Amino acid sequence: MWASFLTVVFTDPQVATIGLTESQAKADGMTVRTAVVTLRHVPRALAARDTRGLIKLVVEEDTGKLVGAHVLAAEAGEMIQTATMALRARMTVRNLADTLFPYLTQVEGLKLAALAFDRDVALLSCGAG
Repeated sequence: MWASFLTVVFTDPQVATIGLTESQAKADGMTVRTAVVTLRHVPRALAARDTRGLIKLVVEEDTGKLVGAHVLAAEAGEMIQTATMALRARMTVRNLADTLFPYLTQVEGLKLAALAFDRDVALLSCGAG
């Protein structure tokens, strides 16, 4: 069902979305939490000197299950595949946060967004900044 909501727009920066938006989830009667991380907190974006954009995750509050991911970034079309796999696997935000991501990749931003539910990612150390 969520797969019908996959969209990628190859603009500059790219826009990619999978699953439900916060508004759609609430309209479906879900209670959700969201986390937003701007790309100025993603080491790869800092290294590339292109921090335009953000990553937003939408999770069901009671279960922590990921129900949507939305990315505005230079590599959003690439990043959304990992979010698609996480949704398909019915991962929780904790599962996503505990997953290993290669350092200095744009998709590492998904992990940072998952971590942002419980901590301020601006306080995490970063070798690229």
